[in-house]
Amino acid sequence: MRRAVIVALAACAALGGQLVGRAADATAPELAAALQRKYDGIKDFSADFSHAYEGGVLHKTLTERGHLLVKKPGKMRWDYSTPETKQFVSDGVKMYSYIPQDKQVIVASVPPDEDAPTPTLFLAGKGNLTRDFTPSLADAPAGMPAGSRALKLVPKARQRDYDWLTLVLDPGSLALRGLLTVDAQGGKSTFFFTNLKENVGVADKEFAFKIPRGVDVVSASSRN
Repeated sequence: MRRAVIVALAACAALGGQLVGRAADATAPELAAALQRKYDGIKDFSADFSHAYEGGVLHKTLTERGHLLVKKPGKMRWDYSTPETKQFVSDGVKMYSYIPQDKQVIVASVPPDEDAPTPTLFLAGKGNLTRDFTPSLADAPAGMPAGSRALKLVPKARQRDYDWLTLVLDPGSLALRGLLTVDAQGGKSTFFFTNLKENVGVADKEFAFKIPRGVDVVSASSRN
């Protein structure tokens, strides 16, 4: 689940800007290029989300909801509210995973650009859809709004945490409606986004994570 969130966080940054031509008529490379131009015009965004995860081995399905904030470069905050409270925060230097029920905070360093996997490059605002992926058109996943356009992206470099991802877009504005990732074990993670607001001036203080009292702090490197 934590990996699914990190992958999604990174890919979610593919938002905002200008579209040349209608997305409904674009080929996969044209749509990827238009989306990249839109992404380049985004400084920050906020959205409500619903996250459904189906495990590949046990086939368990879990649905969660919450609120997302993203600000370039590399700042993200996922506040889950249902069915349990938890947070995943990146301040651009460190990433924090906090589930109050576990009484534990996992801390990881944001990798340098040259060592970062493709999704993390998007989190840092330095990825490129046309350079890092092979795009193709796909059917929108079930539950997405009618008329949505879906772009399947297969990474050109092998990734540890996922095999491919699909971005679901509004055909007119290219606003992100959803995100689907599939891993090597068949695990599927689907995000639905609503109330998306771009370039709203999100403050840096929103990404300052304070370690709660009485919790264990664990380095991600010590868990590998």
